Amino acid sequence: MEAEANSGSLEDSWAFIQRPGEGCRTVPLAGHVGFDSLPDQLVNKSVSQGFCFNILCVGETGLGKSTLMDTLFNTKFEGEPATHTQPGVQLRSNTYDLQESNVGLKLTIVSTVGFGDQINKEDSYKPIVEFIDAQFEAYLQEELKIRRVLHTYHDSRIHACLYFIAPTGHSLKSLDLVTMKKLDSKVNIIPIIAKSDAISKSELTKFKIKITSELVSNGVQIYQFPTDDESVAEINGTMNAHLPFAVIGSTEELKIGNKMMKARQYPWGTVQVENEAHCDFVKLREMLIRVNMEDLREQTHSRHYELYRRCKLEEMGFKDTDPDSKPFSLQETYEAKRNEFLGELQKKEEEMRQMFVQRVKEKEAELKEAEKELHEKFDRLKKLHQDEKKKLEDKKKSLDDEVNAFKQRKTAAELLQSQGSQAGGSQTLKRDKEKKNFF
Repeated sequence: MEAEANSGSLEDSWAFIQRPGEGCRTVPLAGHVGFDSLPDQLVNKSVSQGFCFNILCVGETGLGKSTLMDTLFNTKFEGEPATHTQPGVQLRSNTYDLQESNVGLKLTIVSTVGFGDQINKEDSYKPIVEFIDAQFEAYLQEELKIRRVLHTYHDSRIHACLYFIAPTGHSLKSLDLVTMKKLDSKVNIIPIIAKSDAISKSELTKFKIKITSELVSNGVQIYQFPTDDESVAEINGTMNAHLPFAVIGSTEELKIGNKMMKARQYPWGTVQVENEAHCDFVKLREMLIRVNMEDLREQTHSRHYELYRRCKLEEMGFKDTDPDSKPFSLQETYEAKRNEFLGELQKKEEEMRQMFVQRVKEKEAELKEAEKELHEKFDRLKKLHQDEKKKLEDKKKSLDDEVNAFKQRKTAAELLQSQGSQAGGSQTLKRDKEKKNFF
């Protein structure tokens, strides 16, 4: 009975282990254990490792993207000014190591050089989309390695996209709508109105309403500051209503009253960058850096990267469930894809072999035809040679006969000449003899 009781208690224990969360009890602690220091451990570890944050600045040349970055992080980033003569859109990435108190930040700023400067702007968004996908792909490849080093891997995925809107005061350009629509599923978009001091307060209010209306009507999903955390729900909910932020950037400090402040001096007055009555720069800095930087990083990983990863793995044939809604084993999926690949490889190999055999046969037929033509040509040339040779031999025989006849005639002529010479000599002797006898 005791064995059965022990066996039953053991089975209950195993059942409890196999079903975590079911039937768990809250038990009091008799004293201090120490796991309440886990948040401190996590903070210390994160601080020692440092943080990374990547910002993509999208907007036309001359909207003050570099100036705003310098103003946001209160420093002067090195960079060459862009011109309006770029043949296409190029993405320029620069990484900087920043230190504030004991917290290190590896900041990467990516700017779109030449965006909106071409006559044909139809494909201006493509280099940006390709760049974002390339960063996702690099992280996925690192994640799929057998020996991963993600804790030291420099994460280059874009965490926030500041989309600079020209202060026209009318409506969004078609280029802006198309680009944001292509990017909203890949990155956290925060729209901002650049150089907002170029339009009046009333025009700016109407412009914000017009931009929000056009984004909603065109189905563009911009980043919404999270309201699920009670500690920041109120401020984030309030700031969501202020989107898009109307900002001004300046690295120049002017003396206003008894203080030195970042401002822009105009003939009609001074615009203070950090004065919320003048622009939304402080709101942007609070939301982007001081309140929601970690949420932007988390959204990039859990939403945008997961979407890219899921689509990429589904393209490769990996799924969570099979057609019968049963869990899919990674090994089974790999074996199935491997067998499918080997089958396709064998099929292609057989097609290539047949194609090779066919081409060899065609080549052999061409060579045989060429050989036949060569033989026919050789026979024609041989016959022609023989005919020419026969003609030459006949001509030679004729010439030989003529030479022999000429020699015979020459011999006969010489013989006649010699006979004539002898006859003339005998007659001369006879006349000389007659003359002697006469005297």
